[in-house]
Amino acid sequence: EETVPKIPSHRILAIRRGTRENVLSYTIDTDSEKFITGLLTSVIRDGASQFAPFLERAVRDGYERLMLPSIRNEARTALRERAEEEAIKVFEDNLRTLLLSPPAGPIGVIGIDPGIRTGCKVAVVDASGKFAENQVLQLSDPSKDLEGAEKILTELVQKHTVRAITIGNGTFSREAEAFARTVVQKNGLDCFVVVVNEAGASVYSASKRAREEFPELDVIVRGAISIARRLQDPLAELVKIEPRSIGVGQYQHDVDQKKLKKSLEGAVGSCVNRVGVDLNTASEDLLRYISGINSKLALNIIARRQQSGGFRSRAELKEIEGFGDKTFEQAAGFLRIKDGDNPLDRTAVHPESYPIVEKIAASLSVSLEESIGNAERVNSADFKVLEADAGRFTLSDIRAELLRPGRDPRDKFVAPKFRDDVKEVVDLQEGMELEGRVSNVTNFGAFVDLGVHQDGLVHISELSHKYIQDAREAVKVGDIVKVKVIGVDQTMKRISLSMKALLPKPPRPPRRKKAPPQQRPAAAAASQGAAAAAPTQPRPERKPPLREVRPLKSGPGTGPRPEGKPRPMRPQKPSSERTTPAVPKTMEEMIQALQAKFSGMK
Repeated sequence: EETVPKIPSHRILAIRRGTRENVLSYTIDTDSEKFITGLLTSVIRDGASQFAPFLERAVRDGYERLMLPSIRNEARTALRERAEEEAIKVFEDNLRTLLLSPPAGPIGVIGIDPGIRTGCKVAVVDASGKFAENQVLQLSDPSKDLEGAEKILTELVQKHTVRAITIGNGTFSREAEAFARTVVQKNGLDCFVVVVNEAGASVYSASKRAREEFPELDVIVRGAISIARRLQDPLAELVKIEPRSIGVGQYQHDVDQKKLKKSLEGAVGSCVNRVGVDLNTASEDLLRYISGINSKLALNIIARRQQSGGFRSRAELKEIEGFGDKTFEQAAGFLRIKDGDNPLDRTAVHPESYPIVEKIAASLSVSLEESIGNAERVNSADFKVLEADAGRFTLSDIRAELLRPGRDPRDKFVAPKFRDDVKEVVDLQEGMELEGRVSNVTNFGAFVDLGVHQDGLVHISELSHKYIQDAREAVKVGDIVKVKVIGVDQTMKRISLSMKALLPKPPRPPRRKKAPPQQRPAAAAASQGAAAAAPTQPRPERKPPLREVRPLKSGPGTGPRPEGKPRPMRPQKPSSERTTPAVPKTMEEMIQALQAKFSGMK
């Protein structure tokens, strides 16, 4: 039981999934008597009327038969919409983080798609991502050939000047990784070995886009190529895959698919435009996410690039059919040309701001080439003079781009280090300290890849010593973290991890000690001392309240009381009659009274 406003979104999605699979059911309970009471008071005006019982029966029937189902349906709808909205937001944030993962850069890479029965498929790509060669490594029975596999891998590394070997994190990945590391160390090869997330690689390898790119290659080889390219530039490779197939969300198949697709496409477009693309090397998949460019225009750009041998200036984009002034205005700033005629074409400065940069270079008496990336000269320029031409915020962006031209907003690539003695879930023990990469973040925690074919869960309560409402406040997808194993269920293949167990506990705030009764706090003593030091005025004389003078009674019983006889008890008057009204005081009189009261205290 949980109140509707407080139940977490991921729990609602789990309940809805269980209901659809006929595993469980749920109901929406309401305080019906409270609703009915409110309805009765507004419908029945005269409770003594002979029609009151009939009206009450009508109210109860209308509520239970018509209103209550409507209330429950509205509650279910509100819960579903809220849960879907939060789930889509989680997926969007995780996808954005994954797309902006640090790239290894233009280096030769070997991609290995691990397999047991059919062997490990190997694909080599050069520094530009172009496919070079493919092989098969037999590392397991029945065709096990370790010596032959070692020879093949060594020759591929030396022949294509490979700097990195990437292995997909699927089945048999740890065995393939251990073999590759052994070969690299044994033969002194100048390259590093890393395991990458292969989510969505199989979807891409069987897609229409992969068939168009590599029509003669096997599906598994296409997957190995995708694994290799993910290390070079994750953004350029992941945009080829349907975002919903990457698998970095929670209950992604239980939400509105149209809303999910629209949100994820917006996230991909935002990431591509934030990083920018090289106009002479970008694929169709990257170009179509650039602001103002669709798939047809992206194909026209590629055709024009192949026909002319590459773009030398951003202005040449206007020569392409369908690339008008509005499209140029939207897209030009995100399209870069590394070795163009104008050095500003390799920066994020928009062509419409080129005259402003030229004025800055002229004021410094240097060329455009010398003003780009020269922090000393850029900082010495007077940008305030040009605020009337461009505005303060535009000039701030131009200054930042001139200081760091073509800056990649992504972090530097770092590979996690898995323990060699931990390859399967059975190798894990409570208390182990491991290093892994965050593979997914949800509302209830983060999943960490430890290299054992099963991600471990760091519950949101185990992320930090301080209270965290959203797991994304502490970690994001792709982060390399250190965790401690706090539980292993080999039957269910559940791994419980903790990050806060390896973090120092924050110091407790000192408790405030209560002062003894005889010792007054310093603040109170100071205030009283100040009051005592203040000039005192004479306390006004208080006059007794006036009372009515009554004449003495005469008659029997009014003489002196006999000795030993008690005085008869008089009936007490109500307190309201005995209380004398307080004399109203002005504020000045009250202050004077307080000063006089405390002046004698020490």
